[in-house]
Amino acid sequence: MGMIFSGIRKIFRWLWRGVNFLRNLLINLFFFGSVALFFLIVTQEVERTVPVIEPNSALILDLSGKIVEQRTVTSPFDTLSQSVFGNSQPRENVLFDIVDAIRQAEQDKRITGIVLQLSKMSDVSLTQLQYIGKALAEFSDSGKPIYAYGEIFTQSQYYLASYADEVLMSPDGGVMLTGFSTYRLYYKSLFDKLDVNTHVFRVGTYKSAIEPYTRDGMSDAARESNQVWLDQLWGAYVLDVADNRNVDPDVLSPDIDTLLAEMRAVNGDFAQYSLKQGLVDQLATRQEMQNRLIDRFGSDLNGGYKSVSYYNYHVFPELISDKNGDPHAVPNEIAVVVASGPIVDGEYRQGTVSGDATANLLRQARDDDAVKAVILRVNSPGGSAFASEVIRNEVDAVRAAGKPVVVSMSATAASGGYWISASADAIVANPSTLTGSIGIFGLLTTFEDTLANWGVYTDGVGTTALSGVGLTRELEPKVAELFQLGIEAGYQRFISLVAEYRDMTLEEADSVAQGRVWTGKDAHSLGLVDHLGDFDVAVETASRLAGIKSYQLNWMERELTPMEEFLDGLSHSVAAPLAQPLADALAPQWSAPLREVQAAIVELDTLNDPKGQMAYCLNCLNIN
Repeated sequence: MGMIFSGIRKIFRWLWRGVNFLRNLLINLFFFGSVALFFLIVTQEVERTVPVIEPNSALILDLSGKIVEQRTVTSPFDTLSQSVFGNSQPRENVLFDIVDAIRQAEQDKRITGIVLQLSKMSDVSLTQLQYIGKALAEFSDSGKPIYAYGEIFTQSQYYLASYADEVLMSPDGGVMLTGFSTYRLYYKSLFDKLDVNTHVFRVGTYKSAIEPYTRDGMSDAARESNQVWLDQLWGAYVLDVADNRNVDPDVLSPDIDTLLAEMRAVNGDFAQYSLKQGLVDQLATRQEMQNRLIDRFGSDLNGGYKSVSYYNYHVFPELISDKNGDPHAVPNEIAVVVASGPIVDGEYRQGTVSGDATANLLRQARDDDAVKAVILRVNSPGGSAFASEVIRNEVDAVRAAGKPVVVSMSATAASGGYWISASADAIVANPSTLTGSIGIFGLLTTFEDTLANWGVYTDGVGTTALSGVGLTRELEPKVAELFQLGIEAGYQRFISLVAEYRDMTLEEADSVAQGRVWTGKDAHSLGLVDHLGDFDVAVETASRLAGIKSYQLNWMERELTPMEEFLDGLSHSVAAPLAQPLADALAPQWSAPLREVQAAIVELDTLNDPKGQMAYCLNCLNIN
């Protein structure tokens, strides 16, 4: 079972070898120059000044790049390679830092408004958008205005812009609302042409994670399930934006005939269409927008309006009057452990939830007398069943120590993400969270037919039926049956945990399992989660269960090694400035397909489990 996925990984590694050589060559060309530049930077004394914020200034929410639950440590090589494959915005923005900045600005007397400039913000999950939107709504309710300006609003950008009092857009721009979808590549015919044999072991009618390797398209069961939660997500998006803009929901989601008729009426002008439908308030050039904001906030010394960028606005937690109480009153802490990414067995790997590292953070919170409760913030499609159980065991140990554990589900807490959540004292999910996907699968590929085509055969002797089972030998039916029994046992273990901690019978747990993905709204009605709400609700729940009123949040993070600190600093000081020219040098028509193939390889390389049992929701990651 430990050989599961290794065959498929080999196929993609062969296909990738040529591309990977080019990537390494480009990175190495920049390496020595990057290191020299870094030492030049760190050996010079750089004067760092805190910008002076004038009275009646605007906070510019000029978010660039992606929004994450917790910043990842990156090396300069990762930054450069990301740019090679089309990611020219390596900057990460922590969700909770953004919300804290907005909430501090609400009380900051120097800040009298917010300007949303989101043209460089990447696509964001609806759950994260709603949390930022909540903070913007609180800011607006305080009486301070919000302005949004854009040239072409993507779907994520427009969601936040809809919270503005005024939305201004370029006369040549448009609002691009495409809805939600989940599409991915399927490889069955490729494997057939290569004479690769794929052996599937799974439990769950809706456990569709293995379909890309066994089919050329989505199964009917997966299509049915995916359509349900996609419609719910899109419905939530439409209702939020329609309410913010005071327009009919049908305006945001017209059928194709209506859209064509409306576009013909404005001669195909997206900007005029957006204005006519009430999606924007005014069409304005950059200069007109600048003058509008100068009239509102006054002129600065450089001829612009008085403002401070989000990236220069320093947040002081003691100035944020929220539900955390006074952090200096008592030493009580609520520890926050973030589990964001695929769950992997073993030590920390960038962008993943390490079973050992996450369990260690929970253990530190358990042993810290100042910590009175723990919030496990989950944003994961799952992964290794074994690693999931390692984390869940530590959740149980925290609870046994008398400290309540509350799970706060972000955009996704599915499959293994639900496994690590199941035994918490309380589970809080956003209505748009994707959760459930309670199921187990395994996949083994063998290449005996591929090798036979080239006159290569495997033969030998062994001491047991399992001796020599691997990629180059035909899988015996009884050995396959043995693997399937292991998968079924893993599934029974999963649903027994659900039944035990969610107060269900095994039959009830099985009926809501079978690998089906649920939205947080449906999961709540099915008893898989306790409360609907965002991170703030999870904090309130944790403080209530711990019986404390004053506390501070302790964001638990893995301690970096000296080398990691060095490489992380090098990444932000040197690699990011070099990344854009490198990305520009590559033909854009190559970047998109290469990025998609790279994503498939990374996905396969990420999946590991000592028994080959994966609790993983593939479609939860491919939402566009």
